[in-house]
Amino acid sequence: MKIKSIFISAIVAVMSSACNDTFLDINTNPNTLPTASPNYVFTNAENTSAANMVSPNETGSYWAGQWTQSNGYIISTTLFAYNFTNGDFNYWDGYYDNLNDYQFVINNADSYNQKFLKGPAKVMKALLMQQLVDMYGNVPYSDALKGVGSLAPKFDDQKAVYEDLIKLLDEAIVDIKANAFASAFTSSDIIFKGNTTKWARFANSLKLRILMRQARISGRDAYIKTEINKIVSEGSGFITGEDVGVGGTGFFLATAGKLNPLYDRWGYDANGAKRALNNFPRLTQYLVNSLKTSNDTLRLKRIAYATGGEGTTAGVSSKAELAVNYVGVPFGASSGFLPAGSSALGPSLLVKGAYDKPYILLTASEVQLNLAEAKQRFSDVALPNTAKAYFEEGITQSFRALGANVALAAAFKGSKIENYDWDASTNKLNAIAIQKWVTFTNFSGLEAWAEYRKTGLPVTPQSIQVTDTKRPVRFFYPNTESGANQANVTAQGTIDAFATRLFWDVD
Repeated sequence: MKIKSIFISAIVAVMSSACNDTFLDINTNPNTLPTASPNYVFTNAENTSAANMVSPNETGSYWAGQWTQSNGYIISTTLFAYNFTNGDFNYWDGYYDNLNDYQFVINNADSYNQKFLKGPAKVMKALLMQQLVDMYGNVPYSDALKGVGSLAPKFDDQKAVYEDLIKLLDEAIVDIKANAFASAFTSSDIIFKGNTTKWARFANSLKLRILMRQARISGRDAYIKTEINKIVSEGSGFITGEDVGVGGTGFFLATAGKLNPLYDRWGYDANGAKRALNNFPRLTQYLVNSLKTSNDTLRLKRIAYATGGEGTTAGVSSKAELAVNYVGVPFGASSGFLPAGSSALGPSLLVKGAYDKPYILLTASEVQLNLAEAKQRFSDVALPNTAKAYFEEGITQSFRALGANVALAAAFKGSKIENYDWDASTNKLNAIAIQKWVTFTNFSGLEAWAEYRKTGLPVTPQSIQVTDTKRPVRFFYPNTESGANQANVTAQGTIDAFATRLFWDVD
């Protein structure tokens, strides 16, 4: 009883103290960020961006005609029969959550004396917003990311968002050039390790992507040319000779939850055991046969494994790496192509033990091919090289990114192969579009789908699961947004995922 009396007295004392010190006050506002140093938020935001992009890039790889599924699973009617609703493909919530982190960095970098983070955070904000527009069309932008200041943000016109992203990237470059990373904080940046020159080049490369996505819109030429010339005048240049990636060696670890997210999903676990989903994605028959027909077998052998998958030697197929042993699956096929008899995602993406590859955000090949398109469409822009030179460098950089022998990329020059040999290609813009499609494979499925919607190239087969010609041109707004922001979602009108095209998808 004496012990019990002492215990009760102690509780009374603690509660008395708590009344004065708000000890038991647990009413925390969930809409207000707790105190955090921007550098920690920025590192986590970059890592989260990589994780968030895995699923939309997967969907894009299917709908661009690059990937399909093996027949070791019941066919996904959501993906291959296009039976989806506003309950599917909710990439919206994760992207906006991630955007709030970058906005926190932008808002707080000055007060924490970490101004060097503000420019990179603006670049990442622009990247995510561009992808949101490409998935959903009109989106909350000017009224978004304000926390309790705007709980039901209005939607902005998608074209206006694109235009403002160019301005945001201009601001980012000014911030980047004015604020070198403090040496103690370079490790906070798991993309460029605080290299501001590369951040400025990434910003320019992203601007070029945004501009060229609009290149088929009537009356847009003057605007695009002016903005490209501004990039050239700014002087930082573009990403070249390397790809933009998150993490990599020293960041991703052989520990559960810390692997490269692609490796973790389709490759292996932290102990090297093969994931069940390794048997799901397969390269399409159209992709495999197109590469064979064009004598592009070096890239084929890096994009895919031969039937039977990765062998006992990491990164090498179990069967001889001969063209005959690479088998694609017809898009949407539900039988006849079991995992062992079809080509899995190859060593450019998955190698047993290579859990620490960077997660790719943008390739140098894409940049060069966008430059080729810009020069071919607008010959009077101030870009210094010819469209042919950019095109050929785009193929070379694709070889490098895939891990193929770069020197052999030159074999296509003078080969007379349509869409590979610049001089022999009858439609130069078509050749550029098709090379973009190839170079996006395994790295940028969402961009591949966007470029496919923009150009209609290459002319990939319709899914076997579909009896008409309809294909998705966008996603529905997710039901989570409809529930939380119904009036503004309703204001966008009736959305038809097969007919409500984005502003740059002109036909």
